Amino acid sequence: MKPKKLIVFDMDGVIIDVSNSYRDTVRLTTKLFFSPAKHVDQLPEPLFDLSDLARVKQSGGLNNDWDLSFQIISLLFTLVEKPDTGKTRDPWSRYRKTLSRCKVGRLADYLNSTEMPLTNLLKQHGKIADPFIAGLYNGDVGSGNIIKQIFQEIYLGEDLFSSTYNLTPQMYRGEGYILREKALIDRQILENLAKENILAIATGRPRAEAEYPLEHFNLKGFFKVIYSLDDCIAAERRILEETGKTVSLSKPDPFMLDSIAEAIGMGFDEYWYVGDMPDDMIAAKRSRTGFKGIGVLASATEKENLKRELNRAAADKIVDDFEALKKIFES
Repeated sequence: MKPKKLIVFDMDGVIIDVSNSYRDTVRLTTKLFFSPAKHVDQLPEPLFDLSDLARVKQSGGLNNDWDLSFQIISLLFTLVEKPDTGKTRDPWSRYRKTLSRCKVGRLADYLNSTEMPLTNLLKQHGKIADPFIAGLYNGDVGSGNIIKQIFQEIYLGEDLFSSTYNLTPQMYRGEGYILREKALIDRQILENLAKENILAIATGRPRAEAEYPLEHFNLKGFFKVIYSLDDCIAAERRILEETGKTVSLSKPDPFMLDSIAEAIGMGFDEYWYVGDMPDDMIAAKRSRTGFKGIGVLASATEKENLKRELNRAAADKIVDDFEALKKIFES
């Protein structure tokens, strides 16, 4: 008898609790980015609430937490008193020289006096790309992407960052926030689901960062296929070489979902994608395979707001916890 369902899971906020890893990494990345500026001692600690950060994340259109960090820094930079940005070719020199001449007193006053400051700035400006900040979010780690490098230094920690990129950290040398992650979904639920269905993963993480927690929590064996950011990038490069077109295949594009269905190569009665963000639901709706989206609220700090956003993204079902998710698949 063929398996009845193909069930694809997002990772962050669904299988893995990232509230103390990725989300805190975004916050510390932002803080360290502004650390060379004048009056930095006036900035609040913490810089902003994670519930405020969640509102921006839930607004959609941010493929990963590097993009989220870039957007947060761009929004906060609108309140920074800044000189004419330098023309130095070396990105680290340009970053340090320019930030050291910036003043963040006005930004500090705003953060200290405003409830949900990130949400308010997003409402005022929408998603923006400050030219100076965008210039520091170009390329990759080691080739000029300052924001991504700070993020990776914090998330991976000194040893894993150095071994991954063969680089010395510039801004952070502590323990990696990746070690703070916890499994969200009960192992028994995955084991039971895997008996009669095929399970897979579609995540915006790089492959190495996806496999690390799956192996650490002994969950990898439940998933027949894992698609990650690496697969999207490889396909994007192939399209660029063949057609000359630049495309983005990260969510909300359904590339990973349709590729998983094609890779497994068998027909199913039902196709499901379990995620925790509006872009996950949009990807399911856009899939040519016919995936249905299930929004999970289990790890959300702003559950009601997320529920509204998931409904706006046309989620087929929304569940508060994994027991409710299990009942859907058992019915």
